Amino acid sequence: MSTQQTPSSTPSAPKERPRRITLLAGVNALEGAALAAGGIWMLVMGVLGSPDSPQQAETVGITLIALGAIPLVAARGLLLLRSWSRGPALITQIMALPVAWTLLRSQGALIPTGIVLAAVAVTGLVFVLNPATTRDLGVRRGSGADTAS
Repeated sequence: MSTQQTPSSTPSAPKERPRRITLLAGVNALEGAALAAGGIWMLVMGVLGSPDSPQQAETVGITLIALGAIPLVAARGLLLLRSWSRGPALITQIMALPVAWTLLRSQGALIPTGIVLAAVAVTGLVFVLNPATTRDLGVRRGSGADTAS
């Protein structure tokens, strides 16, 4: 046995997570928590409140909670530097833009909420589309990258 070990047999040092990926995970966690909180609020109001349609309020609440799970799972994957997490993170940011636009076109107190959501979504898009993020997550480009050998 040789005194030198091959690179594949040495334990690899844990990969340090870049700050931009940590921030992207934070953006996704914030969006997921906001969706889940809104869903819980709708669900509680549907059960305890007096909405026009309790069934609709409960359905929307459950839907928002389920939708909140997507960015929360993506945030965890990003923190663990999993390549699959880039897709759900990207989809979350893209889906936030029309919601922000709708809020911006509304009246009153919803306009500032739309501004904040648009800023968060654009920030998330900048982080997730950054080529360094793609590289750090180990995402390969091109459909033939895995099959060519």
